[in-house]
Amino acid sequence: MTLDSTHDPDLRSWVASANDPATDFPIQNLPFGRFRRADALDGWRIGVAIGDQVLDLRAAQECGRWTADVAAVLEGLAGGELKSLMAGGPKPRRLLRSALSEALCDGSQQRGALQPCLLPQTAVALALPCAIGDYTDFYAGIHHATAVGKLFRPDNPLLPNYEWVPIGYHGRSSSIVASGQAVRRPLGQTKSPAATTPVFAPSQRLDYELELGFLVGAGNALGDPVALDAAEDHLFGVTLFNDWSARDIQAWEYQPLGPFLSKNFASTMSPWVVTLEALAPFRAPLSRPAGHPDPLPYLDSPHNRQRGAFDIQLEAWLQTAAMRAAGEPPHRMSSSSAAEAAFWTAAQLLAHHTCGGCNLQPGDLLGSGTLSGLRPEQAGSLLELTSGGKEPIRLPNGEQRTFLADGDTLSLRGWCERPGSRRIGFGECSGTIVAAPSPAR
Repeated sequence: MTLDSTHDPDLRSWVASANDPATDFPIQNLPFGRFRRADALDGWRIGVAIGDQVLDLRAAQECGRWTADVAAVLEGLAGGELKSLMAGGPKPRRLLRSALSEALCDGSQQRGALQPCLLPQTAVALALPCAIGDYTDFYAGIHHATAVGKLFRPDNPLLPNYEWVPIGYHGRSSSIVASGQAVRRPLGQTKSPAATTPVFAPSQRLDYELELGFLVGAGNALGDPVALDAAEDHLFGVTLFNDWSARDIQAWEYQPLGPFLSKNFASTMSPWVVTLEALAPFRAPLSRPAGHPDPLPYLDSPHNRQRGAFDIQLEAWLQTAAMRAAGEPPHRMSSSSAAEAAFWTAAQLLAHHTCGGCNLQPGDLLGSGTLSGLRPEQAGSLLELTSGGKEPIRLPNGEQRTFLADGDTLSLRGWCERPGSRRIGFGECSGTIVAAPSPAR
């Protein structure tokens, strides 16, 4: 993953808002998403975020001047789906990125043709960036795994397989929703340690998980593993991801097969996919705590050790209904670094997922697992921040939280920043909790 002219930190766009140092979407980013006009009922389109605007790629295909190979890539996106671009692997994605960078840069002869193809982001509705196929959630955050393990196994927080196997489970893709969509508190069975029978009721220990989502690009054939050194050619890009969790339902149901209803009611994804090319300046070594063994050979390579991680800064913010009504801003709950949190890289997750012959397909999603830092204030979930609900958090307005209440809005933010490179971001991944339905009788 090499740097080229699209990463030049001095590159500026004729879209003025893209030159704002605070924007998530400078010309060096160019993430993909799916949108439609907020006041229209027409179909979804594929767009690229640039500053506070969206470039409509179907309109750009019709109005712009493109080489034949770029026009062919744009033609594949005209139906409002990313799948054709994802399935093609890195080559068409890099070709389109280069063409869009040239078309949107200061002094471009395409400005007159493409300016009418821009829409303010405030004037569009955003959906999931693509149709999600299969979804696998991993447990790659070692500090989260250790902190949660200590709550239940103080003397043995990490199980023996953790340092050898990228732990994961297959989740539910149908309940993955776009940022901004309300999340209904789930119903389910819970059981307190003192009770003799469980009860069926709304979850009282609703939590968030600060994660990244890795979207699969080109797939692999059934029975054909993807080698670690080829794994990044099968990854399309990265999103923010909140895998909401009902901790009380989970505690009762998860043995022996793992999470079920505690995880399948909703997961929220940010609408913009930041491509691997945009992240090229922000690669980092795989950093593991001392004392852990090297991975088995199929999960190890010099490139993965030296540049396999993504240096992404992550934050979680909470705004309660009372804060919103009073016009008070959200409160930052925690911040962490993906590069410091992850015990496994995205490439290792994909290589392991396919090592037994599993066939991944364009649009499949791999969740990183909660990416908490080493320090308590870097925790990526309320389960950790409140020590399992024993230590409530006091918010600036005097409210307290152990777990999420109805009306709470939880937002994730992420960005990359490094000397010599232009800051890029992921937009926002947010959801507001609404009350559970009345239990059926």
